[in-house]
Amino acid sequence: MPEDTPRDESPAPEEPDWKRRLRLAAVFGDTMPETTSDERDPEAGAATPGEDAGDRWLRAQVPPHHGG
Repeated sequence: MPEDTPRDESPAPEEPDWKRRLRLAAVFGDTMPETTSDERDPEAGAATPGEDAGDRWLRAQVPPHHGG
């Protein structure tokens, strides 16, 4: 680009925070949960009917990054 060509130096319009978050979530997904594990109901991970103690133990051993 030649030096004598004028550049558009006007700043970009300010993007609202909610719009920026929506755009980033569309690209990267929602990476942060709304609540942390200590805020959630501990009974939410309770046993389902027909599940024995061995199944509960096995599910408790699955690391979080493996869909646990």
